[in-house]
Amino acid sequence: MSIALEEMELPWEEQRVEFSSQNQFTPEFLSISPNNKIPAMIDPDGPGGEPIALFESGAILLYLAEKTGRFVPSGAAERYQCIQWLMFQMGGVGPMFGQFGHFHKFARDETTDPYALNRYLDETKRLLSVLEKRLTGQDYLLGSGYSIADMAVFPWINTLFGFYEAGEMVGISDLPAVDAYWQRCLQRPAVQRVMPA
Repeated sequence: MSIALEEMELPWEEQRVEFSSQNQFTPEFLSISPNNKIPAMIDPDGPGGEPIALFESGAILLYLAEKTGRFVPSGAAERYQCIQWLMFQMGGVGPMFGQFGHFHKFARDETTDPYALNRYLDETKRLLSVLEKRLTGQDYLLGSGYSIADMAVFPWINTLFGFYEAGEMVGISDLPAVDAYWQRCLQRPAVQRVMPA
């Protein structure tokens, strides 16, 4: 979400939610995000000039893109291409990369059964192969340019290869288009402002 706010040149203020202190269960936070998850946001200048609270990254990205008229195509066919790749992240990349990362980095010593790690590793590799095919010969998920779909997908690739340190395990050497995409997105000025090296 912070990448989108920077790309769209919108003023914003970050409020930290400390999960270790269980801030996500306060009545104030639950009034914004009933699922007690981040990201969540309040736009004080929402539709009709009234405040609006939103949760779920896909909904927030669509809202911001429609509010600014940026990073989502205006033509119906391209717009739905963008939405489908955004949903690909919501339903596949985010949940699967997240589960794989959990078992790979945090739960290796919690279970002796390799089933969970292998299941999520296989699905992560499959999703990466879908991205590799899509990105071969083009810079971004939409041939027409950078979009909210990229703002959703790229951070998960960055987490997978960076924070989870799983590039070798998922076969980054066999993913030249995904690797180039990752590096290309990292070079965007808005990304560098919110994700310093």
